[in-house]
Amino acid sequence: MQSVSEARSCSHLTRPSRNPLKEFVLCKRRPTGLAPRQTNVRYDDKTNANAEEERRMNNSIALSIIVPCYKVEQYLPKCLASLVGQTLQNIEIICINDGSPDHCIDILCEWRERYPGKIVIIDKSNEGVWRGRMNGIALARGEYIGFLDSDDYAEPDFAERLYKAAKEADADVAVCGFSRIDLETGHVLSREMCDAREPFTLADEPGRILELNGAPWNKVFRASALKRMHNLEAVPPVLDDLVFHLLAYLEMNGTVTFVPASLVNYMVREGSIITSVSDAQVAGVFASFLETKALYKAAGASEARMQALDAAAFIHLGISLNYRLSYSDCNMREATERSKRFLDENFPRWRNSPFICGRYARLHGASYRRTLISSRMFRLGLMPQFLSTYRFVTELARFDIKW
Repeated sequence: MQSVSEARSCSHLTRPSRNPLKEFVLCKRRPTGLAPRQTNVRYDDKTNANAEEERRMNNSIALSIIVPCYKVEQYLPKCLASLVGQTLQNIEIICINDGSPDHCIDILCEWRERYPGKIVIIDKSNEGVWRGRMNGIALARGEYIGFLDSDDYAEPDFAERLYKAAKEADADVAVCGFSRIDLETGHVLSREMCDAREPFTLADEPGRILELNGAPWNKVFRASALKRMHNLEAVPPVLDDLVFHLLAYLEMNGTVTFVPASLVNYMVREGSIITSVSDAQVAGVFASFLETKALYKAAGASEARMQALDAAAFIHLGISLNYRLSYSDCNMREATERSKRFLDENFPRWRNSPFICGRYARLHGASYRRTLISSRMFRLGLMPQFLSTYRFVTELARFDIKW
């Protein structure tokens, strides 16, 4: 498969705008059913550039929470209610209406009218979650930035506990636990990241990023680091959360700390992205990982960080992507062999990674043991059977055993 060259120049790679006022204006409510008239973000007409600059210079906001919205009118009110009811008061909630064809924009405007000092709306044409999050990051004025998916909801102390943990540790990232819940039945499929963990520094222990889940919605990040983060030319059609994390960690050298409690409720619904990946999207995912690797090399990342990147590529492309593909009608043996060829050519350190071995697994626990077992199945060409067995057991037990 032809893909982006490893030696590709990084001169085309961009970062989020340092002056979002040149790009965005405050959003005026539009009649129901009408699409946005332009791609650029719009803000309230009554807010002029001077007032917006004063808003951005206000340092009283502890945490900005970014909420992308697309076709979620059924779930959005519960999500917003969970955020405006947070025990941490000095937060802002930045909602991105990503050209949603339903009534999301009307729901957002109604909630902003009720909470005018707390909710900010970005109304834009549909460009996907990645671009929307980048718009939100550029606008955010909080000391830290968090995220929440608009079909999920947070516990009342979600913001306070994560922000306090980050401040007390002077951390670049604070991570909390979460619950995966079947939307239809309310059944708790799993609780994850809820065990006590020792904090670590990204500069000294880059391999420990592998134990972090790949979603941004159970974390808060130091805002200054996210604002330095590179944008991508090749935005991944799936696994975008995972690539987002790899680029965010590239801008950080400090502490990752943990809150061992389930503070986010992640709702699993039929047709969600986790089970709706097609074989045709694989090339785009591969291209985004190659672009990420080019950025790591251009930044002069240490050998340990490059080893962690290659190990992460195995987890995401060898395991996660193939697991999602297993729900499609593609040939899984061909899919896993394609992943193996791509990894061997572009991320070869995965085969002898110091982070995917028995010693590291013994030191750092269950998630590394699971990765080690998966790598052995992958090497032996048994991943299709392994994934099929995993799916059968989890669907039968109605409980998600995380690998």
